[in-house]
Amino acid sequence: MRGCVKRWVRRRVEAVSTRGESGMTAIEFVLLTPVLFFMIFATVQFALYFFADHVAQAAAQAGARKARATADENPGGWRGDARDVVDDYIQQLGPQLVIGPDVKTLEPKANTVGVEITANVPSVFPGLDLTVHAQSSGPVERFVEDGEGG
Repeated sequence: MRGCVKRWVRRRVEAVSTRGESGMTAIEFVLLTPVLFFMIFATVQFALYFFADHVAQAAAQAGARKARATADENPGGWRGDARDVVDDYIQQLGPQLVIGPDVKTLEPKANTVGVEITANVPSVFPGLDLTVHAQSSGPVERFVEDGEGG
């Protein structure tokens, strides 16, 4: 009789414990799925932003290199050459990633030239407007003969 009562109690306890938690898995799934999706989309947005930032920085550095190399021998035309190099870099590396680039050529001080880029980044989240900004400048490169002042 005692064995029979123990079995009956054990079955009742198992029935109550499984019946009480039967909907918890579905509730946990419903509550955690949006958090998981947000984390995935945030990771993608983070990657898009930093890749666009690297593309803009590489394009600014390439444009500044071209500007530094041509500003001495072509004082009026280095700006167009630098813009062309920036546009080519953006088209090669990330035309869908760097949206609407605003390219400005700079002369921060005498014998120094550079490039500044500001552009938008595609957004995964509606209403989120991200922009990247990159700037690179340096001294104008000149050929100086031996014996000349410098």
